Amino acid sequence: MIQLSHVYKTFNANTINEKKALVNVNLTIESGDFITVIGGNGAGKSTMLNLIAGVFPCDGGQILLDGEDLTRQPEYRRAKLLGRVFQDPMMGTASEMGIEENLAMAYRRGRRRSLRWGIRQEERALYREKLKTLELGLEDRLSSKVGLLSGGQRQALTLLMATLQKPRLLLLDEHTAALDPKTARKVLELTDEIVERDRLTTMMVTHNMRDAIRLGNRLIMMHEGRIILDIMGEEKKKLEVKDLLEMFEKASGSEMDNDRMLLS
Repeated sequence: MIQLSHVYKTFNANTINEKKALVNVNLTIESGDFITVIGGNGAGKSTMLNLIAGVFPCDGGQILLDGEDLTRQPEYRRAKLLGRVFQDPMMGTASEMGIEENLAMAYRRGRRRSLRWGIRQEERALYREKLKTLELGLEDRLSSKVGLLSGGQRQALTLLMATLQKPRLLLLDEHTAALDPKTARKVLELTDEIVERDRLTTMMVTHNMRDAIRLGNRLIMMHEGRIILDIMGEEKKKLEVKDLLEMFEKASGSEMDNDRMLLS
């Protein structure tokens, strides 16, 4: 479904601050894959997601979606194909607008726009039904401004907005990292339910090795801009954290020294 072929990305090239973020990355994502992406700081995880989304261009290589070349397509053209949830709960919603208005923007994404803005009753009923699945009581607060919600409520709403139109690919960039542990568990449970129910092809960046092992059907580990591990199927189901650490050391030739991953 998605194919990255010989993808390179370097920031601040030919300067003292040069950083090779991605080095000859090759990856094929099948329809229905739920891939967890793990690695230390600067491993290239978020850069890979941003290149797929079109936030910045590749320096070399190609990105294909069902055979269509996205490599040079701008971000706004890819937006109708992708759903995204960011680390910062404030980034995915408009704080000064109501819950139903945010949902309406997500629901109409990629459709032809008209001068009419009013939210119809059948739309409102759909939003209530979807919000009930979050079990946060937001279905009774449709007119409340999103800026009044907690970080967890806002991130759950962002997740719902990102999946309202069933995107071709869902990109989750450490979307629970800014939440407290209890709220993060709730958002991860919602993520798993929505991905499973709608059979969404998904890439989830995380620093938590247990979450990376527990969720999804495939695990990718990155190091210094390269994919060094790609584990799926029965092999992934049998994984434990100690196994992952051993595999990392063997594949990278160094010990894991990332505190966030080791302590999570």
